[in-house]
Amino acid sequence: MATAHAKENLVTKTTSTERWVLILSSLASLMVALDMLVVSTALGAIRHHLGASLEQLEWTVNAYGLSFAVLLIPAASLGDRFGRRRLFAAGLGLFVAGSMACALAPSAGALIAARAVQGAAAALVAPLSLSLLGATFGPERRAWALGIYSAITGLAVLGGPVVGGAITQGLAWQWVFWINVPIGLAATALVLTRIKESYGPRSRFDGVGVVLVTGGALGIVWGLMRGNTAGWGSLEVLGALGAGLIASVAFVVWERHVTEPMLAPRLFASRGFAAGNATNVLLSACLFSAVFFMAQFQQVSLGQGPLDSGLRLLPWTATLFVVAPIAGSLVSRIGERPLVVTGLALQGAGMAWIALVATPGMAYIELVAPLVIAGAGISMAIPAVQNAVMNAVAPGDLGQASGVSMMTRQLGGVLGVAIGAAVFTGAGSYASASAFGDGFGPALGVAAACSLLGAACASLLPRRAGARGRAPAGDVTAPATATAVAEAGAA
Repeated sequence: MATAHAKENLVTKTTSTERWVLILSSLASLMVALDMLVVSTALGAIRHHLGASLEQLEWTVNAYGLSFAVLLIPAASLGDRFGRRRLFAAGLGLFVAGSMACALAPSAGALIAARAVQGAAAALVAPLSLSLLGATFGPERRAWALGIYSAITGLAVLGGPVVGGAITQGLAWQWVFWINVPIGLAATALVLTRIKESYGPRSRFDGVGVVLVTGGALGIVWGLMRGNTAGWGSLEVLGALGAGLIASVAFVVWERHVTEPMLAPRLFASRGFAAGNATNVLLSACLFSAVFFMAQFQQVSLGQGPLDSGLRLLPWTATLFVVAPIAGSLVSRIGERPLVVTGLALQGAGMAWIALVATPGMAYIELVAPLVIAGAGISMAIPAVQNAVMNAVAPGDLGQASGVSMMTRQLGGVLGVAIGAAVFTGAGSYASASAFGDGFGPALGVAAACSLLGAACASLLPRRAGARGRAPAGDVTAPATATAVAEAGAA
Protein backbone atom coordinates (compact mmCIF):
# COMPACT_ATOMS: atom_id res chain seq x y z
CA MET A 1 0.00 0.00 0.00
CA ALA A 2 2.83 2.38 0.87
CA THR A 3 4.44 1.75 -2.51
CA ALA A 4 1.15 2.39 -4.32
CA HIS A 5 0.67 5.66 -2.43
CA ALA A 6 4.23 6.70 -3.23
CA LYS A 7 3.68 6.10 -6.93
CA GLU A 8 0.40 7.98 -6.83
CA ASN A 9 2.15 10.93 -5.20
CA LEU A 10 4.84 10.89 -7.89
CA VAL A 11 2.18 11.14 -10.57
CA THR A 12 0.14 13.87 -8.88
CA LYS A 13 3.21 16.00 -8.15
CA THR A 14 4.37 15.95 -11.76
CA THR A 15 4.17 19.38 -13.37
CA SER A 16 3.03 20.10 -16.92
CA THR A 17 6.63 20.72 -18.01
CA GLU A 18 7.78 17.44 -16.50
CA ARG A 19 4.99 15.52 -18.19
CA TRP A 20 5.90 16.98 -21.57
CA VAL A 21 9.60 16.17 -21.08
CA LEU A 22 8.76 12.59 -20.11
CA ILE A 23 6.35 12.08 -23.01
CA LEU A 24 8.54 13.66 -25.68
CA SER A 25 11.84 12.16 -24.55
CA SER A 26 10.26 8.69 -24.33
CA LEU A 27 8.59 9.03 -27.73
CA ALA A 28 11.80 10.20 -29.39
CA SER A 29 13.79 7.43 -27.75
CA LEU A 30 11.26 4.83 -28.91
CA MET A 31 11.38 6.14 -32.48
CA VAL A 32 15.19 6.03 -32.62
CA ALA A 33 15.46 2.60 -30.99
CA LEU A 34 12.70 1.22 -33.21
CA ASP A 35 14.58 2.19 -36.37
CA MET A 36 17.49 0.03 -35.28
CA LEU A 37 15.29 -3.08 -35.55
CA VAL A 38 12.27 -2.24 -37.66
CA VAL A 39 14.25 -2.54 -40.89
CA SER A 40 15.18 -6.19 -40.20
CA THR A 41 11.94 -7.65 -41.57
CA ALA A 42 11.89 -5.17 -44.47
CA LEU A 43 15.28 -6.21 -45.88
CA GLY A 44 13.76 -8.80 -48.22
CA ALA A 45 11.37 -6.27 -49.77
CA ILE A 46 14.17 -3.70 -50.05
CA ARG A 47 16.37 -6.26 -51.83
CA HIS A 48 13.68 -7.05 -54.40
CA HIS A 49 12.50 -3.48 -55.00
CA LEU A 50 15.89 -1.78 -55.25
CA GLY A 51 17.84 -4.76 -56.57
CA ALA A 52 20.13 -4.50 -53.56
CA SER A 53 23.06 -6.86 -53.13
CA LEU A 54 23.97 -8.47 -49.81
CA GLU A 55 26.70 -5.87 -49.38
CA GLN A 56 24.19 -3.06 -49.88
CA LEU A 57 21.80 -4.65 -47.38
CA GLU A 58 24.67 -4.76 -44.89
CA TRP A 59 25.29 -1.06 -45.38
CA THR A 60 21.57 -0.36 -45.00
CA VAL A 61 21.92 -1.67 -41.45
CA ASN A 62 25.50 -0.65 -40.72
CA ALA A 63 25.36 2.93 -42.03
CA TYR A 64 22.85 3.68 -39.27
CA GLY A 65 24.81 1.87 -36.57
CA LEU A 66 28.20 3.25 -37.58
CA SER A 67 27.21 6.93 -37.65
CA PHE A 68 25.19 6.44 -34.46
CA ALA A 69 28.18 4.89 -32.68
CA VAL A 70 30.93 7.32 -33.59
CA LEU A 71 28.86 10.50 -33.11
CA LEU A 72 27.13 9.48 -29.87
CA ILE A 73 29.61 10.87 -27.34
CA PRO A 74 30.41 14.09 -29.28
CA ALA A 75 26.67 14.76 -29.73
CA ALA A 76 26.07 14.61 -25.99
CA SER A 77 28.87 17.11 -25.35
CA LEU A 78 27.55 19.45 -28.05
CA GLY A 79 24.15 19.39 -26.38
CA ASP A 80 25.71 20.35 -23.05
CA ARG A 81 27.50 23.27 -24.69
CA PHE A 82 24.91 24.70 -27.10
CA GLY A 83 21.67 23.70 -25.39
CA ARG A 84 20.11 20.29 -24.95
CA ARG A 85 16.64 21.30 -26.09
CA ARG A 86 17.99 23.09 -29.16
CA LEU A 87 20.08 20.16 -30.36
CA PHE A 88 17.45 17.61 -29.34
CA ALA A 89 14.97 19.40 -31.62
CA ALA A 90 17.63 19.64 -34.34
CA GLY A 91 18.23 15.89 -34.03
CA LEU A 92 14.51 15.18 -34.39
CA GLY A 93 14.31 17.41 -37.46
CA LEU A 94 17.34 15.70 -39.01
CA PHE A 95 15.82 12.30 -38.22
CA VAL A 96 12.63 13.32 -40.07
CA ALA A 97 14.69 14.48 -43.05
CA GLY A 98 16.69 11.25 -43.05
CA SER A 99 13.50 9.18 -42.84
CA MET A 100 11.97 11.03 -45.80
CA ALA A 101 15.16 10.48 -47.80
CA CYS A 102 15.02 6.75 -46.96
CA ALA A 103 11.40 6.49 -48.11
CA LEU A 104 12.11 8.36 -51.34
CA ALA A 105 15.41 6.60 -52.10
CA PRO A 106 15.53 5.62 -55.79
CA SER A 107 18.46 3.27 -55.30
CA ALA A 108 20.24 1.22 -52.67
CA GLY A 109 23.08 3.76 -52.57
CA ALA A 110 20.69 6.60 -51.82
CA LEU A 111 19.04 4.53 -49.09
CA ILE A 112 22.41 3.84 -47.47
CA ALA A 113 23.31 7.54 -47.46
CA ALA A 114 19.94 8.39 -45.92
CA ARG A 115 20.40 5.73 -43.25
CA ALA A 116 23.73 7.34 -42.31
CA VAL A 117 21.87 10.64 -41.83
CA GLN A 118 19.32 8.85 -39.64
CA GLY A 119 22.12 7.41 -37.52
CA ALA A 120 23.74 10.83 -37.06
CA ALA A 121 20.37 12.22 -35.97
CA ALA A 122 19.86 9.32 -33.59
CA ALA A 123 23.23 10.15 -31.99
CA LEU A 124 21.78 13.54 -31.06
CA VAL A 125 18.34 12.36 -30.00
CA ALA A 126 19.23 9.35 -27.87
CA PRO A 127 21.62 10.83 -25.27
CA LEU A 128 19.95 14.24 -25.13
CA SER A 129 16.53 12.74 -24.45
CA LEU A 130 17.93 11.31 -21.23
CA SER A 131 19.91 14.45 -20.41
CA LEU A 132 16.70 16.48 -20.61
CA LEU A 133 14.93 13.95 -18.43
CA GLY A 134 17.67 14.09 -15.81
CA ALA A 135 17.76 17.90 -15.84
CA THR A 136 13.98 18.20 -15.43
CA PHE A 137 13.23 15.65 -12.70
CA GLY A 138 14.64 15.97 -9.20
CA PRO A 139 16.64 13.10 -7.64
CA GLU A 140 13.63 11.82 -5.69
CA ARG A 141 11.57 11.35 -8.90
CA ARG A 142 14.17 10.51 -11.53
CA ALA A 143 14.02 6.77 -10.93
CA TRP A 144 10.24 6.80 -11.42
CA ALA A 145 10.55 8.82 -14.65
CA LEU A 146 13.40 6.63 -15.87
CA GLY A 147 11.30 3.51 -15.32
CA ILE A 148 8.55 4.83 -17.60
CA TYR A 149 11.08 6.04 -20.18
CA SER A 150 12.83 2.66 -20.14
CA ALA A 151 9.64 0.64 -20.47
CA ILE A 152 8.53 2.67 -23.49
CA THR A 153 11.95 2.43 -25.13
CA GLY A 154 12.06 -1.30 -24.43
CA LEU A 155 8.94 -1.78 -26.56
CA ALA A 156 11.23 -1.31 -29.59
CA VAL A 157 12.91 -4.63 -28.85
CA LEU A 158 9.61 -6.45 -28.79
CA GLY A 159 7.85 -4.49 -31.51
CA GLY A 160 10.62 -3.69 -34.01
CA PRO A 161 10.53 -6.82 -36.20
CA VAL A 162 6.74 -7.15 -35.90
CA VAL A 163 6.05 -3.49 -36.76
CA GLY A 164 8.49 -3.64 -39.67
CA GLY A 165 6.88 -6.82 -40.99
CA ALA A 166 3.33 -5.52 -40.60
CA ILE A 167 4.07 -2.24 -42.39
CA THR A 168 6.08 -3.90 -45.15
CA GLN A 169 3.44 -6.53 -45.82
CA GLY A 170 0.38 -4.30 -45.33
CA LEU A 171 1.66 -1.17 -47.10
CA ALA A 172 5.21 -1.05 -48.50
CA TRP A 173 8.72 -1.02 -47.09
CA GLN A 174 8.93 2.75 -47.61
CA TRP A 175 6.29 3.25 -44.92
CA VAL A 176 8.71 1.87 -42.35
CA PHE A 177 10.35 5.29 -42.75
CA TRP A 178 7.35 7.46 -43.65
CA ILE A 179 5.77 6.69 -40.28
CA ASN A 180 8.55 8.68 -38.60
CA VAL A 181 7.67 11.89 -40.45
CA PRO A 182 4.40 13.02 -38.79
CA ILE A 183 5.54 11.78 -35.39
CA GLY A 184 8.91 13.51 -35.67
CA LEU A 185 7.47 16.80 -36.93
CA ALA A 186 4.90 16.94 -34.15
CA ALA A 187 7.52 16.05 -31.54
CA THR A 188 9.91 18.73 -32.84
CA ALA A 189 7.27 21.44 -32.59
CA LEU A 190 6.28 20.36 -29.09
CA VAL A 191 9.90 20.20 -27.91
CA LEU A 192 10.44 23.81 -28.98
CA THR A 193 7.25 25.04 -27.31
CA ARG A 194 6.87 22.83 -24.23
CA ILE A 195 10.41 22.12 -22.97
CA LYS A 196 12.76 24.59 -21.31
CA GLU A 197 16.38 24.92 -22.37
CA SER A 198 19.11 23.39 -20.22
CA TYR A 199 22.89 23.19 -20.44
CA GLY A 200 25.55 20.89 -19.07
CA PRO A 201 29.26 21.19 -18.34
CA ARG A 202 31.13 22.55 -21.33
CA SER A 203 33.86 20.33 -22.70
CA ARG A 204 36.07 20.71 -25.74
CA PHE A 205 34.83 18.96 -28.90
CA ASP A 206 37.32 16.23 -29.82
CA GLY A 207 37.06 16.54 -33.62
CA VAL A 208 40.31 14.65 -34.26
CA GLY A 209 39.09 11.76 -32.12
CA VAL A 210 35.82 11.60 -34.06
CA VAL A 211 37.68 11.51 -37.41
CA LEU A 212 40.10 8.80 -36.24
CA VAL A 213 37.49 6.51 -34.69
CA THR A 214 35.26 6.91 -37.75
CA GLY A 215 38.13 6.14 -40.10
CA GLY A 216 39.19 3.13 -38.04
CA ALA A 217 35.72 1.60 -37.91
CA LEU A 218 34.95 2.41 -41.55
CA GLY A 219 38.21 0.94 -42.84
CA ILE A 220 37.82 -2.34 -40.96
CA VAL A 221 34.13 -2.72 -41.83
CA TRP A 222 34.77 -1.85 -45.49
CA GLY A 223 37.53 -4.45 -45.72
CA LEU A 224 35.37 -7.16 -44.14
CA MET A 225 32.44 -6.38 -46.42
CA ARG A 226 34.47 -6.30 -49.61
CA GLY A 227 36.66 -9.32 -48.88
CA ASN A 228 34.68 -11.94 -50.79
CA THR A 229 33.86 -9.64 -53.71
CA ALA A 230 37.21 -7.95 -54.29
CA GLY A 231 39.38 -10.78 -52.93
CA TRP A 232 40.92 -11.00 -49.49
CA GLY A 233 44.39 -10.42 -50.94
CA SER A 234 43.36 -7.45 -53.08
CA LEU A 235 44.88 -4.01 -52.65
CA GLU A 236 41.42 -2.59 -51.85
CA VAL A 237 40.74 -4.99 -48.98
CA LEU A 238 44.24 -5.04 -47.52
CA GLY A 239 44.46 -1.25 -47.83
CA ALA A 240 41.10 -0.72 -46.14
CA LEU A 241 41.90 -3.10 -43.28
CA GLY A 242 45.39 -1.62 -42.86
CA ALA A 243 44.10 1.96 -42.88
CA GLY A 244 41.39 1.01 -40.38
CA LEU A 245 43.91 -0.55 -38.01
CA ILE A 246 46.30 2.40 -38.32
CA ALA A 247 43.49 4.88 -37.64
CA SER A 248 42.36 2.82 -34.64
CA VAL A 249 45.86 2.80 -33.16
CA ALA A 250 46.20 6.52 -33.86
CA PHE A 251 42.87 7.09 -32.07
CA VAL A 252 44.16 5.33 -28.95
CA VAL A 253 47.43 7.31 -29.03
CA TRP A 254 45.57 10.61 -29.55
CA GLU A 255 43.12 9.96 -26.74
CA ARG A 256 45.99 9.24 -24.35
CA HIS A 257 47.49 12.68 -24.95
CA VAL A 258 44.59 15.06 -25.66
CA THR A 259 43.48 17.28 -22.76
CA GLU A 260 39.76 16.45 -22.99
CA PRO A 261 39.48 13.07 -24.72
CA MET A 262 36.35 11.76 -26.36
CA LEU A 263 37.10 8.43 -24.70
CA ALA A 264 39.24 8.60 -21.54
CA PRO A 265 41.82 5.77 -21.70
CA ARG A 266 42.13 5.79 -17.87
CA LEU A 267 38.68 4.20 -17.64
CA PHE A 268 40.06 1.04 -19.21
CA ALA A 269 42.50 0.65 -16.34
CA SER A 270 39.51 -0.83 -14.50
CA ARG A 271 39.25 -4.55 -15.21
CA GLY A 272 35.47 -4.41 -14.93
CA PHE A 273 35.18 -1.58 -17.44
CA ALA A 274 37.61 -3.12 -19.95
CA ALA A 275 36.19 -6.64 -19.71
CA GLY A 276 32.63 -5.32 -19.74
CA ASN A 277 33.11 -3.34 -22.94
CA ALA A 278 34.95 -6.21 -24.64
CA THR A 279 31.97 -8.36 -23.72
CA ASN A 280 29.65 -5.68 -25.11
CA VAL A 281 31.36 -5.84 -28.50
CA LEU A 282 31.02 -9.62 -28.78
CA LEU A 283 27.50 -9.70 -27.32
CA SER A 284 26.32 -7.22 -29.95
CA ALA A 285 28.27 -8.87 -32.76
CA CYS A 286 26.26 -12.04 -32.15
CA LEU A 287 22.93 -10.29 -31.62
CA PHE A 288 23.01 -7.90 -34.59
CA SER A 289 24.31 -10.57 -36.97
CA ALA A 290 21.55 -12.96 -35.89
CA VAL A 291 18.86 -10.27 -36.27
CA PHE A 292 20.19 -9.44 -39.76
CA PHE A 293 19.92 -13.03 -40.97
CA MET A 294 17.03 -14.58 -38.98
CA ALA A 295 14.17 -12.66 -40.62
CA GLN A 296 15.72 -13.14 -44.05
CA PHE A 297 16.08 -16.89 -43.47
CA GLN A 298 12.42 -17.15 -42.56
CA GLN A 299 11.41 -15.23 -45.67
CA VAL A 300 13.86 -16.69 -48.22
CA SER A 301 14.24 -20.29 -47.01
CA LEU A 302 10.97 -20.86 -45.15
CA GLY A 303 8.72 -18.85 -47.49
CA GLN A 304 7.16 -16.64 -44.82
CA GLY A 305 5.90 -13.09 -45.38
CA PRO A 306 7.40 -10.09 -43.57
CA LEU A 307 4.69 -10.01 -40.90
CA ASP A 308 4.88 -13.75 -40.22
CA SER A 309 8.65 -13.59 -39.91
CA GLY A 310 8.38 -10.73 -37.42
CA LEU A 311 5.76 -12.52 -35.32
CA ARG A 312 7.79 -15.71 -35.31
CA LEU A 313 10.74 -13.89 -33.78
CA LEU A 314 8.67 -13.10 -30.67
CA PRO A 315 9.86 -16.18 -28.72
CA TRP A 316 13.31 -14.62 -29.02
CA THR A 317 12.55 -10.94 -28.34
CA ALA A 318 9.74 -11.27 -25.80
CA THR A 319 12.03 -12.98 -23.28
CA LEU A 320 13.51 -9.54 -22.48
CA PHE A 321 10.39 -8.60 -20.54
CA VAL A 322 10.38 -11.84 -18.53
CA VAL A 323 14.02 -12.72 -17.93
CA ALA A 324 15.67 -9.28 -17.66
CA PRO A 325 13.75 -8.19 -14.52
CA ILE A 326 14.61 -11.49 -12.83
CA ALA A 327 18.27 -11.16 -13.82
CA GLY A 328 18.31 -7.58 -12.57
CA SER A 329 17.04 -8.65 -9.17
CA LEU A 330 19.75 -11.34 -8.94
CA VAL A 331 22.67 -9.00 -9.66
CA SER A 332 22.89 -7.71 -6.09
CA ARG A 333 22.81 -11.27 -4.73
CA ILE A 334 25.25 -13.17 -6.92
CA GLY A 335 27.09 -10.43 -8.85
CA GLU A 336 27.22 -9.72 -12.56
CA ARG A 337 29.79 -12.27 -13.72
CA PRO A 338 27.72 -15.48 -13.32
CA LEU A 339 24.76 -13.90 -15.09
CA VAL A 340 26.77 -12.57 -18.04
CA VAL A 341 28.78 -15.76 -18.51
CA THR A 342 25.70 -17.98 -18.26
CA GLY A 343 23.61 -15.67 -20.43
CA LEU A 344 26.12 -15.49 -23.27
CA ALA A 345 26.72 -19.23 -23.09
CA LEU A 346 22.96 -19.75 -23.49
CA GLN A 347 22.79 -17.31 -26.38
CA GLY A 348 25.71 -19.07 -28.06
CA ALA A 349 24.09 -22.46 -27.51
CA GLY A 350 20.77 -21.29 -28.97
CA MET A 351 22.42 -19.82 -32.06
CA ALA A 352 24.60 -22.90 -32.55
CA TRP A 353 21.47 -25.10 -32.28
CA ILE A 354 19.75 -23.09 -35.02
CA ALA A 355 22.88 -23.18 -37.18
CA LEU A 356 22.92 -26.98 -36.98
CA VAL A 357 19.23 -27.65 -37.68
CA ALA A 358 18.38 -24.86 -40.15
CA THR A 359 17.29 -26.22 -43.53
CA PRO A 360 14.95 -24.87 -46.23
CA GLY A 361 11.34 -25.82 -45.56
CA MET A 362 11.95 -26.91 -41.95
CA ALA A 363 9.01 -26.70 -39.55
CA TYR A 364 8.99 -23.44 -37.58
CA ILE A 365 8.36 -25.33 -34.33
CA GLU A 366 11.95 -26.60 -34.53
CA LEU A 367 13.20 -23.03 -34.07
CA VAL A 368 11.10 -22.13 -31.03
CA ALA A 369 13.19 -23.84 -28.32
CA PRO A 370 16.59 -22.46 -29.48
CA LEU A 371 15.06 -19.00 -29.97
CA VAL A 372 13.77 -19.03 -26.39
CA ILE A 373 17.12 -20.24 -25.06
CA ALA A 374 19.04 -17.57 -27.00
CA GLY A 375 16.56 -14.88 -25.98
CA ALA A 376 16.68 -15.86 -22.33
CA GLY A 377 20.47 -15.78 -22.46
CA ILE A 378 20.79 -12.33 -23.98
CA SER A 379 18.06 -10.97 -21.69
CA MET A 380 20.06 -12.25 -18.72
CA ALA A 381 23.38 -10.87 -19.95
CA ILE A 382 22.40 -7.35 -21.06
CA PRO A 383 21.33 -5.79 -17.74
CA ALA A 384 24.14 -7.55 -15.86
CA VAL A 385 26.95 -6.41 -18.18
CA GLN A 386 25.52 -2.90 -18.24
CA ASN A 387 25.55 -2.88 -14.45
CA ALA A 388 29.13 -4.19 -14.39
CA VAL A 389 30.37 -1.44 -16.70
CA MET A 390 28.64 1.36 -14.82
CA ASN A 391 29.76 0.08 -11.40
CA ALA A 392 33.37 -0.08 -12.58
CA VAL A 393 33.77 3.72 -12.72
CA ALA A 394 33.51 6.61 -10.28
CA PRO A 395 30.23 8.58 -10.15
CA GLY A 396 31.79 11.51 -12.01
CA ASP A 397 32.59 9.25 -14.97
CA LEU A 398 29.12 7.74 -15.36
CA GLY A 399 28.22 9.99 -18.30
CA GLN A 400 31.23 9.03 -20.38
CA ALA A 401 31.05 5.40 -19.27
CA SER A 402 27.46 5.07 -20.49
CA GLY A 403 28.36 6.68 -23.81
CA VAL A 404 31.38 4.39 -24.28
CA SER A 405 29.26 1.36 -23.39
CA MET A 406 26.70 2.23 -26.05
CA MET A 407 29.38 3.01 -28.60
CA THR A 408 31.05 -0.38 -28.12
CA ARG A 409 27.68 -2.11 -28.50
CA GLN A 410 26.95 -0.28 -31.75
CA LEU A 411 30.43 -0.92 -33.15
CA GLY A 412 30.16 -4.56 -32.13
CA GLY A 413 26.87 -4.82 -34.01
CA VAL A 414 28.40 -3.27 -37.13
CA LEU A 415 31.34 -5.68 -37.02
CA GLY A 416 29.03 -8.63 -36.37
CA VAL A 417 26.94 -7.93 -39.46
CA ALA A 418 30.09 -7.45 -41.56
CA ILE A 419 31.73 -10.69 -40.37
CA GLY A 420 28.50 -12.69 -40.61
CA ALA A 421 27.86 -11.49 -44.15
CA ALA A 422 31.44 -12.32 -45.18
CA VAL A 423 30.96 -15.87 -43.94
CA PHE A 424 27.52 -16.09 -45.59
CA THR A 425 28.86 -14.94 -48.95
CA GLY A 426 31.64 -17.51 -48.81
CA ALA A 427 29.17 -20.40 -48.38
CA GLY A 428 25.81 -19.30 -49.82
CA SER A 429 23.82 -16.75 -51.80
CA TYR A 430 20.33 -15.46 -52.57
CA ALA A 431 20.08 -17.65 -55.68
CA SER A 432 17.61 -20.07 -54.04
CA ALA A 433 16.16 -21.13 -50.71
CA SER A 434 18.74 -23.89 -50.54
CA ALA A 435 21.63 -21.54 -51.40
CA PHE A 436 20.55 -19.12 -48.70
CA GLY A 437 20.40 -21.96 -46.18
CA ASP A 438 23.94 -22.97 -47.16
CA GLY A 439 25.23 -19.59 -46.04
CA PHE A 440 22.85 -19.05 -43.14
CA GLY A 441 24.13 -21.98 -41.06
CA PRO A 442 27.81 -20.93 -41.11
CA ALA A 443 26.90 -17.27 -40.54
CA LEU A 444 24.88 -18.13 -37.46
CA GLY A 445 27.66 -20.46 -36.34
CA VAL A 446 30.05 -17.50 -36.33
CA ALA A 447 27.48 -15.49 -34.37
CA ALA A 448 27.36 -18.31 -31.81
CA ALA A 449 31.16 -18.30 -31.60
CA CYS A 450 31.12 -14.53 -30.90
CA SER A 451 28.70 -15.09 -28.03
CA LEU A 452 30.80 -17.88 -26.53
CA LEU A 453 33.92 -15.72 -26.86
CA GLY A 454 31.96 -12.98 -25.10
CA ALA A 455 31.27 -15.42 -22.27
CA ALA A 456 35.02 -16.00 -21.99
CA CYS A 457 35.62 -12.23 -21.78
CA ALA A 458 32.89 -11.94 -19.16
CA SER A 459 34.72 -14.48 -17.00
CA LEU A 460 37.34 -11.73 -16.49
CA LEU A 461 34.81 -9.44 -14.81
CA PRO A 462 35.38 -8.92 -11.08
CA ARG A 463 33.51 -11.42 -8.94
CA ARG A 464 31.32 -8.62 -7.61
CA ALA A 465 31.05 -5.02 -8.79
CA GLY A 466 32.82 -2.51 -6.61
CA ALA A 467 30.94 0.17 -4.77
CA ARG A 468 33.02 3.10 -6.02
CA GLY A 469 31.08 3.35 -9.27
CA ARG A 470 27.63 3.39 -7.73
CA ALA A 471 25.84 6.68 -8.20
CA PRO A 472 23.61 8.09 -5.53
CA ALA A 473 20.03 6.89 -5.72
CA GLY A 474 18.18 8.51 -8.55
CA ASP A 475 21.28 10.00 -10.17
CA VAL A 476 20.61 9.37 -13.83
CA THR A 477 21.81 12.63 -15.28
CA ALA A 478 24.55 10.90 -17.23
CA PRO A 479 23.92 11.02 -20.98
CA ALA A 480 23.31 7.33 -21.47
CA THR A 481 21.61 6.27 -24.65
CA ALA A 482 18.14 5.00 -25.31
CA THR A 483 19.10 1.39 -25.63
CA ALA A 484 21.27 1.47 -22.52
CA VAL A 485 18.39 2.95 -20.57
CA ALA A 486 15.97 0.34 -21.86
CA GLU A 487 18.34 -2.34 -20.68
CA ALA A 488 18.80 -0.74 -17.26
CA GLY A 489 15.08 -0.12 -16.95
CA ALA A 490 14.31 -3.74 -17.72
CA ALA A 491 16.51 -4.65 -14.80
